[in-house]
Amino acid sequence: MNRDSIIGFILIAAILVGYTIWMTPSKEELAQRQHKLDSIAFVRQQQRVADSVRILNEVAKLNEESKAEEVQSPVNEQNDDQLLQEKKNRFGRFAMASSGSDTVYYFENDVLKLGIASQGGYVTSVELKKYQTWDSLPLIVFDPKTAVLDLSFFSQNKTINTADLFFTPYVNGKPLSVARQNMMVANSDSLNISMRLFADDGNGNIDQNRYISYEYVIHPKEYMVDFNLHLQGMDDIIASNSNFLSLDWKADLLKQEKSIDRFNGSTIYYKHLNDDVEYMSETKDSEESIRTRVKWVSFKQRFFTTTLIADNYFDNADMRTQTQEQPANPRYLKTMYATVELPYSPSPEVVIPMSFYFGPNSFYELRSHKLELEHQIPLGWSFFLLAWINMYIVIPVFTLLGSYGWNYGIVILVLTILLKMILFPIAYKTYNSSAKMRVLKPEIDEISAKYPNKEDAMKKQQAVMALYKKAGANPMAGCIPMLLQMPILIAMFRFFPSSIELRQQPFLWATDLSSYDSILNLPWDVPFYGDHVSLFTLLMTISTIIYTHVNNEMMGQQNNQLPGMKTMMYLMPLMFLGLFNNYASGLSYYYLLANLITFAQMYVFRLTINEDKLRAKIEENKKKPVKKSGFQKRLEDAAKQRGYKMPK
Repeated sequence: MNRDSIIGFILIAAILVGYTIWMTPSKEELAQRQHKLDSIAFVRQQQRVADSVRILNEVAKLNEESKAEEVQSPVNEQNDDQLLQEKKNRFGRFAMASSGSDTVYYFENDVLKLGIASQGGYVTSVELKKYQTWDSLPLIVFDPKTAVLDLSFFSQNKTINTADLFFTPYVNGKPLSVARQNMMVANSDSLNISMRLFADDGNGNIDQNRYISYEYVIHPKEYMVDFNLHLQGMDDIIASNSNFLSLDWKADLLKQEKSIDRFNGSTIYYKHLNDDVEYMSETKDSEESIRTRVKWVSFKQRFFTTTLIADNYFDNADMRTQTQEQPANPRYLKTMYATVELPYSPSPEVVIPMSFYFGPNSFYELRSHKLELEHQIPLGWSFFLLAWINMYIVIPVFTLLGSYGWNYGIVILVLTILLKMILFPIAYKTYNSSAKMRVLKPEIDEISAKYPNKEDAMKKQQAVMALYKKAGANPMAGCIPMLLQMPILIAMFRFFPSSIELRQQPFLWATDLSSYDSILNLPWDVPFYGDHVSLFTLLMTISTIIYTHVNNEMMGQQNNQLPGMKTMMYLMPLMFLGLFNNYASGLSYYYLLANLITFAQMYVFRLTINEDKLRAKIEENKKKPVKKSGFQKRLEDAAKQRGYKMPK
C-alpha cells in the first residue's frame, strides 16, 4: 500500500469517527428528548382519561334517552318510520341488514384460527397457531381492528358497500347460534361457513331467497381456505348493466420479527394471469394500477403472507402500500390496499370461486399449490442460476438435514461442508494458479525493473504476457474459478435471511438465526452500523480480513500492480460489517464457516502442491515452442499482407 492510499484510508476512517461523534447527542439533548417523551406520554394519558369520561357521559345520556323513548311511544314509532325510510334511501333493498350486533365468530383447524365478523361478513383476524412473534405472543397476521373486505356494486342508483351491512352466519347449511361462536374443524371433515347478507322484499321484510353470501371452506391442517362469492336472486337488485363487481381489500400488517430485512421487506406481490410474478417497492410507499387480468394478489411480509386468489382471474387490480407516521397499534408495520374487479354477468344465481392463503412463506408449502406463490420468497428469481441453485441444491439439502432434528447451527455447518466439497476442484484450481504466480514472481520483478518508467507500461505488459505464455500460466485462471463460486455465494445471501426454517432457531449465543445476534447494546445508534454488536458478523469480518491478507500475500505480484484495488479489498469487509450487523445471524455464521474451511483448504493445498516441482515444470514449458492459435495466426497473416512486421 503506497503513501497516498494510506493517507486516504486514514482520512476515511477519521471522517467516519468524526461523523459518529458529531451525531452523538449530548447529555443535555438526551435529557431534553426524554423530557419531551415524558410530556407526550403525560398528554396521552390525560387524553385517555378525558376519552373515558366522555364515553361514560355518552352512555349515561343514552340511558336517559332510552328511558324517555319508553314514555313517548307514539313519537318513537314516528322516529322509527323516519329512520327506516332513511335506511331505504341509503341502502335500498338492504335496509334491514344495515343494523345488528357486531359479533365475531371463530373457526379453527390445527394450523390457523379465523375470526369472521357479522358486520361485513369477512375475515377480520387470522392467527397462525404453530408460530409466535419474536417476543412469544400469538402470531396475528394483520390488525383485526382495521382489516376490511368490502364488496361494492350499484343497486337502484345507489352504491352498496357490504362492509357496512350485517351478515347472518350459517355452518354446513344451518344457522349458527350465538352460543356456538367457536368451532373446530374435525380431522376428517371440512367446515363450510356461509355469511349471508339478505335483501328485503320491498315491504320491510327479509327475503330468504335473495342474498349475497361469503362462503368459506376450512380444511383440516391446511392454510388454504376456499372463498366463494355466491349471489342468489341478485339479478334484479344489482344494476343490470354491471359487468363487474368491485372488491376492496385492506389490512394493516403487524410486526412479527425483531429485525426488519431490508432485502425482504413487506410489500404487495401479484401474478399476471399468464405471465410472471411481480412486486411493488419493499423500501418505500408505492402504488400500481394493472389493467390486465391478474391471478392473485398478496399482502406479503418477511415470513408470512395473506393471498387472495382467483379461481379464474381478476379483471383489473389497483394496489397501494402506505406507512403511517403515528399508528395507533404499537406493533404496526405497513398498510396494504388492493381493489380488484370480479367479472360479473347478471343471472339468478352467480358463483365466483376464489380462495385465501393465510400462512408461512415456506417454499414447499407455497409450491404445493402450483400457483407460483413460492416466488414471494426472494431466492434470486431474476437470475435463473441463483434460483436453480437454491431450488435444486440448497433447499433440498437444507430440508433433508433439518428433517433429522438437528440444531440448525449444525445443519448450516454440514451444508457448508457439503458445498465446500462440491467447490473443492475449483478451489484447488485457484490455489494452483496462485502458486504459479508466486513461482514467476522473481521474473516478473525483473521485468518491472527493466521497464520502470510509466511510458514503458505497454512494453512491460507485453513482456509479462509473453512470460505467462511461455510458462504455460494464465493470470486469469485464479479469477475464473472465483467467478464460478460467486453464484453460490449470492444464492446463500438470498437464501438464509428468507428461510423460515431458521426463524426463532437458537444456536450458541444467537437466540434467532433469522435475526441479528446481539452481545452488546450500544447507548446510541451508530450511522451505517446500528445500536448493537453482532458477534457472528464481527467474527466473519475478522476472518474475511485475515483471508484477504493471506490471499494478497499469495497474489502479491498482481496486487502490487493495483495498490488501489488492494486497499479496496480491505475496505470491503469493513463495509460488510455495517451491512451484516443488522442482518440474519445465520448468514454471517455461514460466511464465517466458509472462511474457516477455506483456511483449512489452503493449508492442505500448501502441503500437497510442491512449488519446486511446479517451478521445474514451468521451466520445461518455457523450452517448448509456443503454439499460436488460429485467430492469432490469421491476425499475423493479415498484418504481413499490409506490410507490418510482427515482433518475435
